[in-house]
Amino acid sequence: MSHFAPDSTQYWHPTDTSPLDRNWWRGAVIYQIYPRSFQDQNGDGVGDLVGITSRLEYVADLGVDAIWLSPVFTSPMKDFGYDVSNYRDIDPIFGTLEDFDRLVEKAHALGLKVIIDQVISHTSDRHPWFAESRVSRTNEKADWYVWADPKPDGSPPNNWLSIFGGSAWHWDGRRMQYYLHNFLVAQPDLNFHNPDVQNAVLGEMRFWLERGVDGFRLDTVNFYFHSEGLENNPPVSPESFNASIAPAVNPYNLQDHIYDKSRPDNIAFLKRMRVLLDEYPGKATVGEIGDAQRQLEIMAQYTSGDDMLHMCYTFDYLGGEYTAAHFREAIEATEKAAPEGWICIAFSNHDVVRHVTRWAPHGHEERFTRQAAMLLMSMRGSVCLYQGEELGLGEAELSFEDLVDPYGIEFWPEFKGRDGCRTPMVWQAHIHQGGFSSANRTWLPVPAHHLHNAVDQQENVANSVLEFYRAMLVFRKQHPALARGSISVRHDTPEGVLAFTRTLEDETLFCAFNMTAQPVVYDLAGDVPVTDAGAPGSDGQLDGNRLSFGPFGAYIGRIS
Repeated sequence: MSHFAPDSTQYWHPTDTSPLDRNWWRGAVIYQIYPRSFQDQNGDGVGDLVGITSRLEYVADLGVDAIWLSPVFTSPMKDFGYDVSNYRDIDPIFGTLEDFDRLVEKAHALGLKVIIDQVISHTSDRHPWFAESRVSRTNEKADWYVWADPKPDGSPPNNWLSIFGGSAWHWDGRRMQYYLHNFLVAQPDLNFHNPDVQNAVLGEMRFWLERGVDGFRLDTVNFYFHSEGLENNPPVSPESFNASIAPAVNPYNLQDHIYDKSRPDNIAFLKRMRVLLDEYPGKATVGEIGDAQRQLEIMAQYTSGDDMLHMCYTFDYLGGEYTAAHFREAIEATEKAAPEGWICIAFSNHDVVRHVTRWAPHGHEERFTRQAAMLLMSMRGSVCLYQGEELGLGEAELSFEDLVDPYGIEFWPEFKGRDGCRTPMVWQAHIHQGGFSSANRTWLPVPAHHLHNAVDQQENVANSVLEFYRAMLVFRKQHPALARGSISVRHDTPEGVLAFTRTLEDETLFCAFNMTAQPVVYDLAGDVPVTDAGAPGSDGQLDGNRLSFGPFGAYIGRIS
């Protein structure tokens, strides 16, 4: 447990004499590590904890504040760790609890916080809780999952759909009932209406808090509760159709998911979770909100006030368009919907096509990559970088035979799944498997076209994408307005230009981005006395009040 310091605004860990900033997460930059693909130390073709630990200096040298580890718990790996069968142990493919402890110890020694994925909306069907629950309708855990009788004709209880395709209900012959699974059949949903379930999952989180983690990324945080009435979801209206949560080919998008997720009951549980976190000062939560129609409203509910989650991320920037209009609308909608909330912004992660591939016009990848990094680290919120993003990696093209993601296998070829963003990290261009593994075959192939972006091809190389990310992270740290300041979007911009100011105390920065492949001139209003702030990648030319951009040009200046 941590102890109060004489100054009640700060805390000390008993083994650490440095003061702890309870709000370190606000404006922090978090580096997401997908453990299967970061570094394989034991040569089995799959990344592991010892491998991650061996590469932590690299992560610390980037200048980030924390790492987020995708799940490393015991799992049958039907959904690659997002199907947990034991919340209190490490899957042997990744190592041991002792390996995890050493990782945390080294990360802390390097000044890095450690956030772990917490997947509590569902478990694996191999979890002992589910094994007991499905035995009968009268056992102690009979009500720990969402069970329902069939309709008289034997069909599922209602029309709810799984994100991974088909009905969200699966028949179990032992109980002669259906159980709910919002994802794979092998991922039954827990019943959060049962207080025992809430107590159990909070107990699993306490286990890791006691082990020294600095917080949790909460998978599908708006999926915890369902409507006990099991009402049919209505169809979504044509004007509200949105394919940001699931691919456009998925019929999941055709429903308005008002009964199977995003329920008001969740608020009270998240407050219970915050009470637990507050027992361990300096810990933080970041929730994943998957709701195409109401994500900002939910983000506001879940992060406003000091008794809820610390921050959440939505899918505004993990999909959508890379246009000034989309970003302006998304920023202003966030500010309007959640003025007291806090967003964690990412352009790429383990679930979406890498943003260079998603957004960059052909022939402009290099300039786009730099501008996107500048923009990401200039917007209001905390930031999440996905491993390999700092190398400028695009999506890997994989053959159907190489796919392992059940989501991609189900919807191929219109949707190729998530394997293309999960391929192994490339460390050394001319070493076997890019330096990721000594194995002859890795769990996903190392893409040959990624090798020229490898770390050893960019480290200490002037003007490389890697060194640009490092420089931009330094610049962000030097200017607290970028990390924690307010944001005000400007409306005097020409088409294709996004501009805003970031203000904290006596510092105001003016940030402008030409988000097109064409040169643009921006005539600033006369009331903007701007001087260059020395930001890396700031290549817009200011002549008087006239700001000239090349394709994907950017400018950051001080307003005096």
